[in-house]
Amino acid sequence: MTVTIRSGLPEDQRAAAARLYWQAFGPKLGRVLGPDERALRFLSRAICAERCLVALDGRGGLLGLAGFRTRDGGFAGGTSADLDAVYGRFGGWWRLWVLHLLSDEAETERFLLDGLCVLPEARGQGIGTRLLDAICAEARRRGFPAVRLDVIDSNPRAIALYHRQGFVTQATARIGPLRWIFGFRASHRMVRPV
Repeated sequence: MTVTIRSGLPEDQRAAAARLYWQAFGPKLGRVLGPDERALRFLSRAICAERCLVALDGRGGLLGLAGFRTRDGGFAGGTSADLDAVYGRFGGWWRLWVLHLLSDEAETERFLLDGLCVLPEARGQGIGTRLLDAICAEARRRGFPAVRLDVIDSNPRAIALYHRQGFVTQATARIGPLRWIFGFRASHRMVRPV
């Protein structure tokens, strides 16, 4: 299979990226951003096409993506206006508040991976590895000494991939009662020098 890694999301792949992101992160975010139709509408609005690297097949179809965070925001963070437009003023407000509980301080010392996802039918073919290599190269290009990511404890496949690619767990943060909303108990902060 021909796979091309490129910077930025092609505009014609915005809906596919929203579906892929939701497929990967919906189990964690479903109670906050669901139902599916609204979540996909929100993600289609919120995705920042410039804050990701994508894996495309030979026909330009989306196979996977790796979002990243800059000082200006993340790949799928969106704004309060995006939330209000999809969920209404009150629905947007409480979602913003709950999502803020999961947010982390701005990372300035390391390049922050803000979500990695690969189509289920394309997994096991090295696409996640290629996207991680590309993220590390992007971090070097931007002058960062390391890449940081957070992965939830209930995603052993991703944890194993990150360990194989040289990421080391630096800390584990339990989320306490928020586990009833997000469906996981803790997240692991992992770092890899570039």
